[in-house]
Amino acid sequence: MDATPASGRLVVVATPLGNLGDLSERALAALTDADVVYCEDTRRTRQLLAARRIDGAGRLESLHEHNEAQRAGEIVARVARGETVALVSDAGTPLVSDPGARVVAAVAEAGLVVTTVPGPSAVVAALSVSGLAAERFCFEGFFPRRAAEQRARLEEWARETRTIVFFESPRRLGATLASLAARFPDRPAAVARELTKLYEEVVRGPLAELVTRFAGEVRGEVVVVLAGARAAAAPSREALEDAVAAALARGVSTREAVEEVAGALGAPRREVYDVALALRGRP
Repeated sequence: MDATPASGRLVVVATPLGNLGDLSERALAALTDADVVYCEDTRRTRQLLAARRIDGAGRLESLHEHNEAQRAGEIVARVARGETVALVSDAGTPLVSDPGARVVAAVAEAGLVVTTVPGPSAVVAALSVSGLAAERFCFEGFFPRRAAEQRARLEEWARETRTIVFFESPRRLGATLASLAARFPDRPAAVARELTKLYEEVVRGPLAELVTRFAGEVRGEVVVVLAGARAAAAPSREALEDAVAAALARGVSTREAVEEVAGALGAPRREVYDVALALRGRP
C-alpha cells in the first residue's frame, strides 16, 4: 500500500508579468494555502504576496540556479511528507528560462504529484501581439552572448520556418538586432517591452527598421519575436527527374541516386524513389 500522503504536491504557479491584476484566483489560493513557497527572489515574491494581502512570513524559501540541485531533494522530502509546495519565478510561468526544471523532474521521478496553476507567460504574451504567425513557433531562451554561438544560432534561424521567440537584455538589444538585421534585413519582427506594465510598448517592422528604432538606451524586460524563414518551394517533378537522371548517368545505384537527390533538393525520399523507378522503367 502506498503510504505517500495524498495531499502532498508540488504546485507550479504562474505569477503576473507586471500587472498585479493578472494574478488569478487559483494562483491566489495556491499561494495562500501552500505550506512553503519556493521563489527565485524572496524579496520580489514577498512584495507580490504583500500587495495581495497574503501572509508569507516564514513560508518563503529561495530557489535559483545556484541552489536548485540542493533544493530538489529537500522539496521532494517535503512533498513526500504531505506538504503543499508552491514554486514561482520572479514573473510569468516558472521554468521558462527560469529555475525549476530539476525540481519538477525530481518530484515527478519520485512518483509524487506535480500540478500547475497556469497563467501569464511573456513568451505567449509577446507572440499574441506580434502580428506574426502563431500557429507554429519555437522559444529560444536568451540570444547567445558568445560570437561563435551567435553565428551558429543565426545559421539555424536561416532555415527555421517557425516563428521564433526569444528574450534579450535591454542593454544588449541594439547589438542583437544589428546582428539579426545584418543577416535577415527584410525579415519581419516585433520587439515587446514591459508587457502588461505602465510603459508597455510593442514595435513591429523589418529588422533593418527596428535596429534604428532601438539604437539608443532601452529599459525594461524585452521579448523579441522574429518571423520564420520562408519555406522553400517544393521541387517540380521535372526537376526531380533531371536530378535523378544526372545521378544515374554517373553510374551510381538507384538507392544512392535517391539519397543524393532527396538530400540536395529537400524532397521526400519516397517521391524521389518513385521518380527513379519510373526513369529505370523507360526504354
